[in-house]
Amino acid sequence: MTVRIYNLGMRISDIGEFGLIERLSLIVNGDLIGDDCAVVEIQGSKLLLTTDALVEGVHFLKDSGPESIGWKAVSVNVSDIVAGGGRPMWILISLILPDIKVSFVERIYEGISSACKFYDCRVAGGNVSKGEALIIDVFALGKTSRPVGRGGAEPGDLLFVSGTLGDSRAGLELLKEDRKSYEPYELALIERHTRPTARIDYANHISKYAGASIDISDGLLLDAEHLAKRSGVRLEIDSSRLPISEELKRFCAERGKDPIEYALRGGEDYQLLFCHREKDMNPFLDMTVIGKVSEGTGVFVDGDRMGGGFSHF
Repeated sequence: MTVRIYNLGMRISDIGEFGLIERLSLIVNGDLIGDDCAVVEIQGSKLLLTTDALVEGVHFLKDSGPESIGWKAVSVNVSDIVAGGGRPMWILISLILPDIKVSFVERIYEGISSACKFYDCRVAGGNVSKGEALIIDVFALGKTSRPVGRGGAEPGDLLFVSGTLGDSRAGLELLKEDRKSYEPYELALIERHTRPTARIDYANHISKYAGASIDISDGLLLDAEHLAKRSGVRLEIDSSRLPISEELKRFCAERGKDPIEYALRGGEDYQLLFCHREKDMNPFLDMTVIGKVSEGTGVFVDGDRMGGGFSHF
């Protein structure tokens, strides 16, 4: 029998989201915990399990379009499945709802339905409960021929990202301006925040070639730290190589902000960060080399040790 000594005065903010996860993993003997997905094998099939919740006021604004909320709830979970080298199959949805209009909930499910059609997966059930705030909790199950976690990066690998980085953070800041109208480039940034698209087009590439992979939900630096720690390696990032959209460049130029900072620390891009050898690059994917894997620990940008990103506490 294990005797545990609890610090009754400690709060979650004292140890942070990921410190809490580590402590809870010890309690449940969670050897499957630590990657974007848990991998289980049943009768020769490798299944990927993941879950993520969207909370009103944390992951979406109260007046967000309901279809976008539904789309995002599915996409953030599919993103984890893809980072694990798989494709989604089924999802379960738990709703915690205040007494809102039925039509609003139906429109959320229109967004869920559109996302499921796009990602070729199905809703298999769920649960409904009453609460003070709107919460959508999604459990997703996927399948892969070769699962990929965060722990397989090796010195000599190159470090890649998909797409562009920092757009979602800019989109959120634009939404918070609460203006009556936006320019087309601003609307593009807003859509990348409200309707992120999981990189399902990378699923086969990740499964076939990646040694380690993670989706970028908490910001490049923080997610790179997770990958480096899990793999026991040092990640070296060249900031001049970070892929930045023309929309983000214009957003930052007009406001006197640094697009590199958005690319490094902006959350909820739901792009992919992954490692493999140079020979396995795919010229038909929008992948960018942003650095390399070497011996050591931590994440370094232009030679300086870096950290930081989104945390719930």
